[in-house]
Amino acid sequence: MNILLWILVFIGGATGAFSTIYIMISLFAVIFYKFYRKIKYHTSLYD
Repeated sequence: MNILLWILVFIGGATGAFSTIYIMISLFAVIFYKFYRKIKYHTSLYD
């Protein structure tokens, strides 16, 4: 196959992988932050 096509495939795959990793990390960070605020400041989990 053409080398430019392989580069395009690699860039597309890396973009998808990095966006998935970012979403997973931010999801757990938000959950952790909400529980932290709940424990420390007694706020609602839905704020």
